[in-house]
Amino acid sequence: MGYTPEMKELIKVVEKTRPERIRKIKNGHSYPALSLEARTKVLEKFHPDYKPSGRKEILVGPNKGDKKTYPEEFVDLLHSRSRLSNIEDFEKIIEKPDYETDVLVIGAGGAGSSAALTAMNHGQKVILSTKLRQGDANTVMAEGGIQGATQEVDSPYYHYLDTIGGGHFTNDPKLVKALVTDAPLVIEWLESLGMMFDKESDGRLKVLKGGGVCRRRMHSSADMTGSEIMRVLRDEINNNPDKITPLEFSPAVELILDSAGKCMGAVLYNLETKEYYVVHAKAVILATGGFGRLHIQGFATTNHYGATADGIIMAYRAGAKHRFMYATQYHPTGAAFPEQNIGLLITEKTRTLGAEPINKHGEEFVFPLEPRDVEAASIIKECIENKNGIATPAGRLGIWLDSPMVDILRGPGTVEHALEAKHIQFMRYNIDISKEPMLIYPTLHYQNGGIEIDEWGATSIPGLYAAGEVSGGIHGENRLMGNSLLDINVFGRRSGKKASEYVSKGVKFGKPSLDHVKKYNAELKEAGLGDDSIAPMLLPDYSNPKVREKQLTALKFGTLQ
Repeated sequence: MGYTPEMKELIKVVEKTRPERIRKIKNGHSYPALSLEARTKVLEKFHPDYKPSGRKEILVGPNKGDKKTYPEEFVDLLHSRSRLSNIEDFEKIIEKPDYETDVLVIGAGGAGSSAALTAMNHGQKVILSTKLRQGDANTVMAEGGIQGATQEVDSPYYHYLDTIGGGHFTNDPKLVKALVTDAPLVIEWLESLGMMFDKESDGRLKVLKGGGVCRRRMHSSADMTGSEIMRVLRDEINNNPDKITPLEFSPAVELILDSAGKCMGAVLYNLETKEYYVVHAKAVILATGGFGRLHIQGFATTNHYGATADGIIMAYRAGAKHRFMYATQYHPTGAAFPEQNIGLLITEKTRTLGAEPINKHGEEFVFPLEPRDVEAASIIKECIENKNGIATPAGRLGIWLDSPMVDILRGPGTVEHALEAKHIQFMRYNIDISKEPMLIYPTLHYQNGGIEIDEWGATSIPGLYAAGEVSGGIHGENRLMGNSLLDINVFGRRSGKKASEYVSKGVKFGKPSLDHVKKYNAELKEAGLGDDSIAPMLLPDYSNPKVREKQLTALKFGTLQ
């Protein structure tokens, strides 16, 4: 396949300007970073979060009355009724559990796995329920690296300042302190589990510089860092089958509270058998990830198939507020060609190694390592307002990410070694990214907000904890590269520890209840909402609307085979 003849002609323009750009970099004159004022201006005009369209007010629940508006795709889920159509019947069912455990962890990605392991190491029996297979999560798709101040020239102090600045000074300081303080401990812990970090020839950890930071602190494993983290976590769980019980294809659909409002388990739904299961637990940890598969504002996404905001929906019905859900991260560099790769994450590591964003005239137009929201907004501006984007045969726009610069600046073979997964992915379509640039455009990548937690992952509901992308406040309005793989491990471990302490104190429960669900459904009805939709969504529906209409008609008249 490869690039079309027209696109190859435009690549020649990139190649023509490359020698002068290399000369500037080697002489220390790379493209300048934007001022704070300029950053604000480009965000307000071009970042999707600032568009007034596609947003709604929340009309029910604990965040009702917020001055902020939220993505309509997310609000529509909040305004949906429970999947449990007959609550009265389920209230009888939940009194007799199918499973009982000390700690129930909902979600088996990086956050859920680290939480489960920590709870186990504190003496608790754990059930680990997951929507798909164990490890099917955004964690395994994360590429670039994990931040941590492990070098002599660095410290948690600088990491803290970078994180707060990257979040536009909106982050929760307590959560950021926990994140950066635990970071070196997490790096050490992962390596002790067998993680293969990239290292220098003398055995020291290799570190790179990410966007919006003042020190090199990005630890990686080629461009498959999340996959490597998930490998060691999954192996450790599978080595302890008597202490951690994974339940695959079993997403949670509602939390169970007792009569006093303490969380005491969840109702699960088996996707294979179509049966509901009841789990009673002394503590519950939500680690269900983000909402990329809602395709906010129609953007393609890097997220895995199950990223549909389930945890926030369940916690919200139970009374837990969320924060920063108005802020969505669009990764600056998602694949824009070929069509089979649309939305695929092109790790920020590509730019840390020297690749530059280049327009159709072969020109630089933005500092390659701006914070992600600024970089994304600048690329959208270049394509839409400045009309300097490159059009694909399908009519998409993008700009070049000049990946051959990496081999030129760092030596032949760097792309193939340091960006191995991307090199293989593009070679499938006859594009050698060590010789030809990639065409990219911003893609929906991360849910900046989530459930409100304290520095130990505790929510406002006794016995309910949250860790990873499902939680909010750590990153404020914008997350820096490498802080997500750190977040899932820091707060997975913290929530696992604190949930274990809660259980160890001895918890007494009243009668199991779904009153919170009934009250929420009643609030929806009073507001004239929830008639046409149910949540959690569980899985996105990508079938053709006309096909769905025919299916519904066939079902109605009994003709569907």
